[in-house]
Amino acid sequence: MTADLETSSDDPTRWRAFRAGLERRPKLYLVYRIVVAVVGVAVLAVGVLAIPYPGPGWAIVFAGLGILATEFAWARSALAWLRDRYRQLMDWYRRQGRPVQAVGAIGTAALVVATLWILGTFGLVGSWIGVEWEWLRSPLQR
Repeated sequence: MTADLETSSDDPTRWRAFRAGLERRPKLYLVYRIVVAVVGVAVLAVGVLAIPYPGPGWAIVFAGLGILATEFAWARSALAWLRDRYRQLMDWYRRQGRPVQAVGAIGTAALVVATLWILGTFGLVGSWIGVEWEWLRSPLQR
């Protein structure tokens, strides 16, 4: 059975055939790599911005690095390193008691609130419902 798995992994797949075709055309391959780089960096940037918020911030970061890792060795290394550090951090966090976990949750919530305030979200939502309190306005809008 192991031999079957090894032979099936040696068969060219559509993806491998596509990549081989690109590599035979250097200019097209360069354009492809540039597109992968732009898309990967954009997804990575969105992920980094989304990390402090509830939701898939880290998943988006890993997706961005995964896109980049399809073409760039440095991204494969960075992805492996980041996965390892993320797992270590989450394991450490789970082992901590409730007080440390509460401080982490409160810190995350404070970061989210501060970011939303600085970006002017509270002032915008307040204006929708007719609340024009000065302290809701972002310091960037003053």
